Amino acid sequence: MIRRYVHGKEALDILEASHNGPTGGHHGANLTAKKIFDAGFFWPTIYKDSHEFVKNCDSCQRQGKISQRDEMPQNSIQTCEIFYVWGIDFMGPFPSSRGNKYILVAVDYLSKWFEAKALPTNDARVVCKFLKSLFARFGSPRAIISDRGTHFCNDQFSKVMLKYRVTHRLSTAYHPQTSRQVEVSNRGLKRILERTIGKNRASWSDKLDDALWAFRTAYKTPIGCTPYKLVYGKACHLSIELEHKAYWALKQANFDLTVVGDHRKI
Repeated sequence: MIRRYVHGKEALDILEASHNGPTGGHHGANLTAKKIFDAGFFWPTIYKDSHEFVKNCDSCQRQGKISQRDEMPQNSIQTCEIFYVWGIDFMGPFPSSRGNKYILVAVDYLSKWFEAKALPTNDARVVCKFLKSLFARFGSPRAIISDRGTHFCNDQFSKVMLKYRVTHRLSTAYHPQTSRQVEVSNRGLKRILERTIGKNRASWSDKLDDALWAFRTAYKTPIGCTPYKLVYGKACHLSIELEHKAYWALKQANFDLTVVGDHRKI
């Protein structure tokens, strides 16, 4: 990738947008710097500036630093393709936000791709509807891993598993690695939401899509890239790339001007 060199105020604007913008996610200094690299920008002191910026971020300091236990674990479940094994779980209850009190989440064990939906209840009906939508988008997986909650262990859930030929695995205290991946993802999503909603705790459902975007475009050490890049085979273009004219955006703009000029000659 060819990156555009930036400096001064423009570099600080990009740093601010990458850290606490709508899709920034308030990640740590290294992940913020990696997001800037992926967006197609560079300057020599990017890591130093990123550390200084995060250190002075009020939201990050109030919520504390991300510990080792919050980092995505290495894959302990053997899976050979993306979307073969999903872990699902409920988060909440939270303060009511547009009638929603829970978040149903699903994480793919290989790509770390994360899905989440705000819901008013945490019953079997909403779980089955969520899974049908998940399967329609990503195909039938080999297995779904969940805890032993009644919203996952019931006849309605079993019928959906049988219909789509999916194996339902239950996490246990004896094999905590089966559930750790989704638990870590839950903590990551909750931390992003806590840092972005501010004092208006009831606005979390409005911020959920942006939080998912931030999560999917954050570098994950176990896979060596972002979940978005692993799934789609390309980096996700962010609004800062257009605003600050990353190399690909400049190239596209120049191409469009050339095409317009050629059309005028006809």
